[in-house]
Amino acid sequence: MPLKNTESRYGTLSIALHWLMLILIAGVYACIELRGYFPKGGDMRDLLKQWHFMLGLCVFTLVWLRLLTRAIAPTPVIKPAPPAWQAIPAKLMHLALYTLMIGAPLAGWLILSAAGKPIPFFGLELPALVGPDKALAGQIKEWHELAGTAGYWLIGLHAAAGLFHHFVARDNTLTRILPGKNA
Repeated sequence: MPLKNTESRYGTLSIALHWLMLILIAGVYACIELRGYFPKGGDMRDLLKQWHFMLGLCVFTLVWLRLLTRAIAPTPVIKPAPPAWQAIPAKLMHLALYTLMIGAPLAGWLILSAAGKPIPFFGLELPALVGPDKALAGQIKEWHELAGTAGYWLIGLHAAAGLFHHFVARDNTLTRILPGKNA
């Protein structure tokens, strides 16, 4: 399988980034959901929150590589071609997902910055983006949580659309992004 996208299939780089991002995002959600099972101030809860931050920052870092690969490589053609009316919802869905992958981690970084807390990243401490401001941290946290909730819906709709295309429309939308040479 070629590294770059072709007219009929995503390349290895795009496929790997797509599925790696799914794993990272699942990890981000798992960490924040599981932390609720542990007492506040506990080591496990703090560890899950740290992993939530670090995995979110991994998403933020890799999304720029994904955008670069989208910009320089062709998008494989869907065969048979879907109805024209599906183009706008598909573009809006991708725009919303990319906005989520940039906006939610950036908001998390801003929350920690405004709260005056360290920003951990695998043994490093990233710089604060803003000065301490508890009120600002609270406002951004509301947006961050709203984005997280919206993310469940966006990811679910994205997955449902892929399954619809594969099992109902019977086109190659899903198989273009599946790993494996004969997918």
